Amino acid sequence: MRIAVSSDMDEPVARQVVDELRHRGHTVLAYGALRPGDRKDWAWSAEAAARAVAEGAADQAVVCCWTGTGASIAANKLPGVRAALCADAYTARGARRWNDANAPALSLRSVSGAVLGEILDAWFDSAASDAADDRDNVAHLADLEAGSAAATSPEGA
Repeated sequence: MRIAVSSDMDEPVARQVVDELRHRGHTVLAYGALRPGDRKDWAWSAEAAARAVAEGAADQAVVCCWTGTGASIAANKLPGVRAALCADAYTARGARRWNDANAPALSLRSVSGAVLGEILDAWFDSAASDAADDRDNVAHLADLEAGSAAATSPEGA
């Protein structure tokens, strides 16, 4: 799998994400502080990784910043990207299953190496749910992105 990884700081956790993904056999596309010459700010680095997903250059992304929040917000501005702030394995598993998330957002401050491994295990061991209500919710997100009338009016629900 091709995975875009971004970070606004060259922190040990960000480097561990890259190393762990490569160890798991994934191709890593690095952005932000992880790639010389890139803009390092969280909004720009997360956008670059998310854009790789939106444009099909990457299958998924992992976006990192100090809290993970800013990277999540930035990544979610790109069409087709569903970034989820993941602080633990349970959240990562739920984001993949119920939200069909394709970009975990991680905090460089609070995610330890051990927790990172648990998050990535849960992320890659999970898949999007086939349940109708879960699929309907994810489809509704696509409608919201497209600005469709059905997504913006209660009558369309």
